[in-house]
Amino acid sequence: MDNPPAPTIFRPMTFDSDILIVGGGLNGPALALALAQAGHSVTMIDSVPLISRKTPGFDGRSYAMALTSTRLLQAIGVWDALEPHAQAMLDIKVTDGRAGEGPSPFFMHFDHAEIEEGPMGYMVEDRHLRPALLSASDAHENIQTLHGETVVSQSAEATGVSVALASGRVLTGRLLVGCDGRGSGTATRAGIKRTGWDYGQTALVCAVEHALPHHGVAHQFFMPPGPLAILPLTGNRSSIVWSETAENAARINEMPDEAYIDVLKPRFGSFLGDISRVGARYTYPLSLSLANTLIARRVVLLGDAAHGVHPIAGQGLNAGVRDIAALAEVLTDAKRRGEDIGTEGVLSRYQEWRRFDNTTLALATDTFNRLFSNDNPVLRAVRDIGMGIVGNMPALRRSFIREAAGLTGELPKLLKGQRL
Repeated sequence: MDNPPAPTIFRPMTFDSDILIVGGGLNGPALALALAQAGHSVTMIDSVPLISRKTPGFDGRSYAMALTSTRLLQAIGVWDALEPHAQAMLDIKVTDGRAGEGPSPFFMHFDHAEIEEGPMGYMVEDRHLRPALLSASDAHENIQTLHGETVVSQSAEATGVSVALASGRVLTGRLLVGCDGRGSGTATRAGIKRTGWDYGQTALVCAVEHALPHHGVAHQFFMPPGPLAILPLTGNRSSIVWSETAENAARINEMPDEAYIDVLKPRFGSFLGDISRVGARYTYPLSLSLANTLIARRVVLLGDAAHGVHPIAGQGLNAGVRDIAALAEVLTDAKRRGEDIGTEGVLSRYQEWRRFDNTTLALATDTFNRLFSNDNPVLRAVRDIGMGIVGNMPALRRSFIREAAGLTGELPKLLKGQRL
């Protein structure tokens, strides 16, 4: 006797894409490429119009990319276009002192020759990195990008997630990824709360041209108001990330270029000769902001949407790249096993992989900033002695170098330069 067809109890949800990504800055396109190359269909929703994203020209913004981050860029197919414009960071020198007085005699010097893998990382300018990611993602058949679109609401169901755009369009997927920064609307709409505090500091960001070559050396100079990072760019140029109290930063930022450089010079020093500003100037307030959880129902966070840290070690973007590598691997492995990639069981694997590392980085940058951004004579003595000890212990020094290069911990495949 033939069995009659079973009645349909639930109508399955149809999806525009497997994965919806909110945010088209740097993390969004990089994640989209990693996922698309592994066979996922992706829709990326970017609130910024395309013309604004592709505006050429040097504006001073640059990123310190750890060695493992460049491996991911190689694996997703964009590093070959970037490498001719990238500056290797061969050494890192860390010093302590006051503006105009020069550095303390106690310092740390990290030389890339102490590890076998090569340079600890590369400086990459925004004007090269952003267009390379956008061009590659726009060209991939598994990626659809909606520029100039804003998400106004989202809804997670048992089998999928949907988002409504300001234009009236509704998109559906198996999973929603928030790559939309510290003020993540994706996190807020998912009910994810944050923990953090303001540092009362503001970062002044620009680039300078100098008379003498930098030889690929990055400098971190700790001063009472906050740290100054001098990071090598191609040619005789360096990127500046200069932390001041919020009040001082506001006053300095109001100055014309000549006065601005005059304030910077005693902090910068004369070791690279005369300096002059190139590109634009930026400021942004410094704070700590950690999402209390990286996942919600069919929602996952990465990058600054998950963890916004002090730029003291230049690890903000690198932490986001590690998120990308881990999430792409978790989702791809789940898909190959036939699992629903948006379920809590799958997403919890990503959270377990990244939560400890992200929290540790946040606590480390917070501790370093509090330890060094003051003029307490007792703390000054402790940190100077500590830097002297680290600088003279090869094994400890090597561990710091490997950490800066992103070579520690359980590395996802993409950070090893492997395809998924």
